[in-house]
Amino acid sequence: MSRASRRLPSRLRWDDRGALTLSYVAVLPFVFLFIMATIQASLWFLARDAALAAARQGADAARALGAPRAAGPAAALAFARQAGQGYLEDPVATAAGSTGSTVSITVSGHVPSFVPGLVVNVSETAQAPVEEFRP
Repeated sequence: MSRASRRLPSRLRWDDRGALTLSYVAVLPFVFLFIMATIQASLWFLARDAALAAARQGADAARALGAPRAAGPAAALAFARQAGQGYLEDPVATAAGSTGSTVSITVSGHVPSFVPGLVVNVSETAQAPVEEFRP
């Protein structure tokens, strides 16, 4: 330190105390936002995967030879409640779009929100041909 800087009062000397804290204040909100977005994307993926698996399960149950049409949504809903627990909230299963030769099961629900104020819905559909006996 030079003599001139020793004579200056400490409040007039260049000091970078607090610069690191200020940089953390500027950067950390973006880091937390990125982490929250990553967690929310993971929850969305898991909910979408559970809804698709439930729709496939329901389509398999409804396409069986002699199975009633109500068997598909019931099986899909039971599977969604069991396999999607924690990832797929309020699951709903319908057989809308089914024809005499094709079964279509749609499972939809809500994704748990990790980001405050964000509402995300998922909906997945599985289609399969109805089994028939041909001698």
